[in-house]
Amino acid sequence: MRIEKDTMGWVEVPDGALYGAQTARAVENFPISGATIGREMIAALALIKKACASVNHELGRIERDIAEAIIRAADEVARGELDGHFPVDVFQTGSGTSSNMNANEVIANRAIQLLGGEVGSKHPVHPNDHVNLGQSSNDVFPTAIHLAALSAIKQALIPALKRLEADFLEEAQRFDRVVKIARTHLQDATPIRLGQEFSGFASQLEHGVDSLLCACEGLSELPIGGTAVGTGINTHPFFGQMVAEKLSRMSGFSLVEAKNHFEAQSARDAAVRASGSLRSLAVSLIKIADHIRWLASGPRMGLGELILPEVQPGSSIMPGKVNPVIAESLIQAAVQVIGNDNAITVGGLYSHFQLNTMQPLIARNLLEQIRLLTNAVEVFDQKLVKGLQPNLQRIASMLEQSLSLATALTPYIGYEKAAEIAKLASAENKTVREIAEREGLMPAAELDRVLDPKRQTEPGW
Repeated sequence: MRIEKDTMGWVEVPDGALYGAQTARAVENFPISGATIGREMIAALALIKKACASVNHELGRIERDIAEAIIRAADEVARGELDGHFPVDVFQTGSGTSSNMNANEVIANRAIQLLGGEVGSKHPVHPNDHVNLGQSSNDVFPTAIHLAALSAIKQALIPALKRLEADFLEEAQRFDRVVKIARTHLQDATPIRLGQEFSGFASQLEHGVDSLLCACEGLSELPIGGTAVGTGINTHPFFGQMVAEKLSRMSGFSLVEAKNHFEAQSARDAAVRASGSLRSLAVSLIKIADHIRWLASGPRMGLGELILPEVQPGSSIMPGKVNPVIAESLIQAAVQVIGNDNAITVGGLYSHFQLNTMQPLIARNLLEQIRLLTNAVEVFDQKLVKGLQPNLQRIASMLEQSLSLATALTPYIGYEKAAEIAKLASAENKTVREIAEREGLMPAAELDRVLDPKRQTEPGW
């Protein structure tokens, strides 16, 4: 162990650790979950420290050699080379100060190594005076949340959703000639084409992506530059703008300094809105997966209209049973996302005066939401949707038996007479067509035209 000093006194720090006294205190204070803030947040913090060092040098506030060493060290952190030096539990101080200082200490000590100094000496690079110059945990940590979420949404989740949407659109075309019975209230309804049904899935995903892109607009506003309470104390007037511009070039995202730092510091509304979009997307995905699961129920005693790819045995006791496990996996992930959203919503309520004190929790839950949906959507697409097939024989059999085909007769014989035909068909266990032919309602050719199921899947009389 080595001994380091901070403003509260002397602290033991493990030999070989690049973190310092404040991180060591946090490790001792927060033995809560065993989980850290995670790779995405560590990378985002490193990117922020890199941008800040570059801007501080341009503003003449730190020397070139110190700035370059900080930048090199931050790059190593961003690449994941120093993740083992970030041990602070995610359930920590509500501002994320412990993790911000963890980043400051690791980057400072690594920069000291690069400059030939002694780890823990705080010379020639100081974690507060150099790495954290012009910053506060109160603007750095929420900026990291925004960066990490933007990266995960735009680079992973949205591409996965677009691939799934494209596959649904492809199947909507492939299944467009397959006419089946629709269902409302879990009861038979009028005919629908299987392709139309799948086009609805694609549209849900399209709307989900649109909602996420709107949420990304809020995440693109960065709190950096507000320092402790939004006033920008101890920083250059142009610091926030310059760091946002620098981060835009580094990340490839269009980022701006927050329009109002007092909102950006004191509330986590952008993260709450993003979580809301993820919750809505989760609801859509549950509907889609459950819809497909029900259509594939059976294979003999259920609806059996779809045939799912067989990916694993379904039962430890029933031989030959195959279950819709991929759909179930997606549903479970989506339900967890809804649970995470509840935690984020409560976290957003803890924005008291000039600071939200639930930021690590918000970061953890938001990034887990994105990760869960990305992975579950990818698996659902690859292992279920791409191998999905319609059971044409089963679909045709159920379509002909449906009593709702009588709906097409209504414009010609009226609602009450059509209802009578449907009731007779039900009572006598016959088809609507058989009863209509027996009653002699119209010429056979006309009856075939009126009762043509495909004709009933489009507007018109």
